[in-house]
Formats: sequence, C-alpha cells, structure tokens
Amino acid sequence: MKKVKITPEVVAEHGLSEKEYEIICDRLGRAPNITELGIFSVMWSEHCSYKSSRRHLKKMLTKGKRVIQGPGENAGVIDIDDGDAIVFKMESHNHPSYIEPFQGAATGVGGIMRDVFTMGARPIANLNALRFGEPSHPKTKSLVAGVVHGIGAYGNCVGVPTVGGETNFHRGYNDNILVNAMCVGLAKQDKVFYSAAKGVGNPIFYVGSKTGRDGIHGATMASAEFDDDSDAKRPTVQVGDPFTEKLLIEACMELMATDAIIAIQDMGAAGLTSSSIEMADKGGVGVKMNLDKVPQRETGMTPYEMMLSESQERMLMVLQPGKEHIAIEIFEKWDLDVAEVGITTDTGHLVLTHKSKTVCDIPIAPLGDDAPNLNRPYDPPKNLDTLYNDQIMDPVTRGTSYNDVVTTLITSPDIASKRWIWEQYDRSVMGDTVDSSNSGGDAAIVRIHGTNKAIAITTDCTPRYVTADAFEGGKQAVAETYRNLCSVGAEPIAITDCLNFGNPERKDVMGQFVRSIEGIDAACRALDYPVVSGNVSLYNETNGQAIPPTPAIGGVGLIKNLERYATLKGAKEGEHLVLLGKTDGWLGASLYAHLILGHAKSEAPLYAPPPVDLEAEKAAGTYVRRLIRDRRVSSVHDLSDGGLALAAIEMAFANGFGFKLKGSADVPLYAWLFGEDQGRYLVSVEENSLNPVISTARTLNIPAQKVGTIGGSRLIATGGFDLSLQDTHMEYESWLPDYMAD
Repeated sequence: MKKVKITPEVVAEHGLSEKEYEIICDRLGRAPNITELGIFSVMWSEHCSYKSSRRHLKKMLTKGKRVIQGPGENAGVIDIDDGDAIVFKMESHNHPSYIEPFQGAATGVGGIMRDVFTMGARPIANLNALRFGEPSHPKTKSLVAGVVHGIGAYGNCVGVPTVGGETNFHRGYNDNILVNAMCVGLAKQDKVFYSAAKGVGNPIFYVGSKTGRDGIHGATMASAEFDDDSDAKRPTVQVGDPFTEKLLIEACMELMATDAIIAIQDMGAAGLTSSSIEMADKGGVGVKMNLDKVPQRETGMTPYEMMLSESQERMLMVLQPGKEHIAIEIFEKWDLDVAEVGITTDTGHLVLTHKSKTVCDIPIAPLGDDAPNLNRPYDPPKNLDTLYNDQIMDPVTRGTSYNDVVTTLITSPDIASKRWIWEQYDRSVMGDTVDSSNSGGDAAIVRIHGTNKAIAITTDCTPRYVTADAFEGGKQAVAETYRNLCSVGAEPIAITDCLNFGNPERKDVMGQFVRSIEGIDAACRALDYPVVSGNVSLYNETNGQAIPPTPAIGGVGLIKNLERYATLKGAKEGEHLVLLGKTDGWLGASLYAHLILGHAKSEAPLYAPPPVDLEAEKAAGTYVRRLIRDRRVSSVHDLSDGGLALAAIEMAFANGFGFKLKGSADVPLYAWLFGEDQGRYLVSVEENSLNPVISTARTLNIPAQKVGTIGGSRLIATGGFDLSLQDTHMEYESWLPDYMAD
C-alpha cells in the first residue's frame, strides 16, 4: 500500500480540525498513519460521535415503566405485554438522498431496518418523514420521484409494509432535503440482542454482503454542510440490495434462535470501523482483526478502504467459542458471505493486520465514549410577539372569500393528498396492517401477529413552529405524536427522534438545537412519554443557508384490544361534531398566517406559535382514549395544520359526508376556523352520546362544545365557506399527481 503523507490539507479533508489532530497525536503518542486517521475521522464525525449534541441529549427523559432499553443501543425497546417487545428507531439519510435520491433513500430504509433486526426483532412496519424544497425549485420534482421510488423499491422488495409518514415542502429545504426513516420491529423480551462484545478470546464474524468501495466517507459527508460541488460526492453514497437484506434478516433470525451469539452490530455509518469499535467499547474489550479475511467484491482494496466502506447489508457479530459452525452453516445456506475476521482481546486496542503487517494499533477509548464532547456556545432564540386577532385578517376584509381560503389551504403542498406517494408503498404485506396513516389517518395501526392487540405508530414535526420558537416547537412535535396516538385509542408509550439542524458552529443554530431538546424533554416528562432511541443530523445547510430546524418525532403506542380503536372513518350521517379542547383562535405561525396573510414570504418568523399546555394535552388525550374505549365516539381526528376547518374537511373526505359548522360568538370566525390552538380533538358522536360526552368533558375541566353536524354533500361553515365535497376532494387529490405529471 502506498504510504500517504499526513499534511494539514489531508487532515482537513477528513473533517478534522487542527486541534483534533493534535489530540489524536497526543492520545497515540505519535502521528497516525492514513488508516488510523481515517478511523478517527469517521468516529469523531458528528454522525458517529455526537460531539456537539451528547451533553444536551443527556437532559432527556429516557426511562419509563415500559422501557426495556433506552438510548445507547442500536434501537430502543419497550414492553407491550405478554412477553412481547417493540424495537424501534428513526434515523436520517439526508445528504446521500440529495446527492443520489434513489440509492440514498433506499439505503436509509435498509440501514434503519438493520438497526432493528440486529436486536432480534423482526421488522413489521416502516415509516418516513420527508422534507423537500419548494415545488418550483428545479430539483424538487426529480428529488421527490427518486426518494419515493427508493423507499418503495427497498421496503416493498424486503416485504415490510410502509404504513405512515409525512411529506412537507419548503424553500428552506431547496438544497438540503431531509429523508428520515423509521422502522418498528417485534421481538420476545427474553430474546433481545445487544451489541456489547463481552469476554476475551471470542471469535468475531463478518456476515452478509461483500465489502466494496461504495460509501467511503459517508459518515464524514453526513457531518459536513453542502456547497456547490456536492454532486461530486456521489461516490460516498451507498448502494443497496433489498433482496440480500431479506436473506440477511432470515439468516440472522435463524441464528438468533440458537445460543451462539454474544453480541451483534449492524455495519451502518463508518461500516467495519464503527461496528467493531462500538462493540468493543460497550464490552470493555479490545479487538484484533485480519483484514485479509474480509470478503471483498473489488480487487486491491486497502485497509483504509475496507474499514471506511459503507457497503450495505453487512453485520458484525461476536460468537460463543465452539459455536462458529452454526453460524457458518446458516449463512452459507442463505447464500451469504460469512467469515471469521478476528477475536476479542484484553488490550483495549483496535489492532488491524493486512498482508501480515500491522496497519492499525490504536486505543478504543478515544474512539468511543472518550471521543470529543464539545460545549458549543449558543444564543437562545428571541421571543416573538403574539399575533392578536384583528379584522384585517378576515378574508372578506382582505378582498377574498372563505371559499378561496379553503381551496388555497387544501391544495397547498403540505396539505394536499400524498396519495401519489403512498400508493407506491406496499402497506398491507405481512397481513397485519389494520389502518395506514398514509391515507390521512392520525396514526398507523399494526396488529401484533396472532393476537388481538396492536401498536399505533406516527411521525410528526411542524418546522414553522420550531423556527418561530424552538422550545414550544419541540414541545409541540412530541405533543402531536401523543395526540395522534390517542386519536386511535392507543396508550402512548415512548418516542424516537431525528433531530435535523444546520451548522452547530453557528450560535443561532446551536440555540435552536438546545431549546428544541429542552422542549422535547418538557413534553416527555409531562406526558410520561420517554425517548428510547434517536439520531442527530447536523450541518444540514448549503453555502451557509441552514434548513428550518426540524426535530422529527416518531411515537409508538399500544392498543390492548382491537375491538376498541378509532380512526377518521366511521362517522355517520346525522351525527354531531364535538370539539374538545380550548379554542382561542391562535393564528401565530399557523398555515393560515403563512399562506393567506403572507407571512411565509418573510425571511424570519413574525409571530409566536401556539403554546402547548401539557397538562391540558394529557387530560384531553386521556379523555379521548376513554371515549374510544367506551365506544362513545364514531370517529376521531386531532387538530393541527389548518385548525378546525381542515380537520372537519379531512374527516369529510374519509367518510364521504359533508358537514355544517356553526361558529362561536367568542372568537372571530376566521380564527375559530383556521386557528391552530393545541391539545384539541374533533370527534363525531351519535345523538344519545352528545350530552354525556360534553358534560363529562366539562367535569374534567376539558372545554367541549358541539360545533356542527354531519351530512349532505357540501362543506359548510355558516357565515364562511360553502363548497362541494366532491369538487373540493378532487382538488385535494389532484395537486401532487398534476405536479409530478408536468
């Protein structure tokens, strides 16, 4: 191998600062060679080390009565009774998906599934949270097409249903889209596998696909902002093979049914480097590997390339001595590569040999928990004023009509139907999808196979709220997932997060990050709804322009009895619409303010978002779950973007009936219809349940009022809009197909 001289330029190319390089030399007592530099580079990247975020992530609530495993493993684990466990996590694949949308998104799906099944859980559901640039941007359409195709192609081929997610468009993502993938798996609590490589003298096995040169520096690229030359980073994007992933799942599941495995780890970001170091660090051991034994699909690969490759569909495992033959037989049966590449040691070092020479000998501690832990300075975001209701906000006063407002909102990119996207995903494979949130519901419902219980799953974030107030926006993202789970009758259990922000070296971005985490934590504690896993994605910006702060939250809840759940569907003609929760008509940072009042044109947020009363949120959610359990409501929908008007319209689309709403004398009609006050639900009830539902809510100090009736073929708000259900639904459904067809 040609010796590479380590110059300041080479150090900078590896994403390391001069100070970090000095620390490396100090820890080693010498200068590193190029392989060692590459290993430090990826392990000290933001993507692997969390060096800008670790100290803040520790603030979060991570324990709860149903938490089996919190952050620190490949995925979080929760108890869903009967000896069953749900394993889940969300991760980002943003930079690769912008450079190479199909492979970037596809390998994001493959990677998050490996995080789940490496813990012994069979994947049962996938979700995604996608953020694209404005529709008029020249790249947006091709990015949408490539990302959606990649997600569908990978998930469909593996045979895991994609059951939910969200898709937003905003100019802030023009040059840095977000692709966040979530996977949920099912395991038995006594058969959950962990990654700590405990014990000395145990064999280390490489299984799965061969190693190639794809994905080298993927973790480093994910820890740097984009510039005008980002397309040249295409070789750092991995290439996935879903059919191999399916074989790998089955082989791992078969081996996990034996007692052969001590520890197992997915080769994700930083590939063989991160998997070996993380296993050794958690187990308190050293690792010695012979790179000549690594299965390779390209000739002449160097130690540097093998250790930094992010080729997909690969796993590393430590086996019980004497059980090697079991793994070899199983993986050969599934036509996968299997090789004994090393052994655990008592040295505390990572030692690599290649062609009978030692090419790396470095201590593991500085690469693991002892990696840099930065205390970056930050500026807390400024508080914004409240947007008070004023007659100038009335559509009629502004020279338009309520009908036009509704049409503008329901055909806006964020609200319009995403059917074009979710119809490309197989939602029913495996046969346990009860309801898919892709089609407009609040949360997906997936049956636990062979039982009468189910889990509910959702993803949420409202970036415009976080931009306006990072603390309240962080609270709201958690609260909305809580609300979505309650809307289907599920007991919310825990969340995973994917924290997408710009450059943490900027004080304003770091301030948004810190305050978001504090908001997330406040909501988790108040709602008894802990964080069990997650991912941080920083440097999401191009040429100094950061994305809107986007802390995406994935929530999981339990439906104990599938005879007691609710969805948007189920409302009947003649039923009453009841609004639960306090309505002040809050328009700050609302969709109405953005699209109708023109606030979206401003470079900075103008007004504060709706505050989140967590006590009220918990009370309302508990009551809604009680109503569903007692069969007092026919359908349920939480209120979010677009307020009451859009919630009622979405319910009408789902049920095929119109409605007639009647406003409140206490709040101006436009604010009553389009305000985005938090902690609210719209429920449909039969005549004999109307008074009991309202009166019981009031005894619990939950505001409740009848706001309308269901029936007919028109969408009517007295004094406001009057639209055809059929025509409006057609406009709602047609925006995205028309856009993609142009």
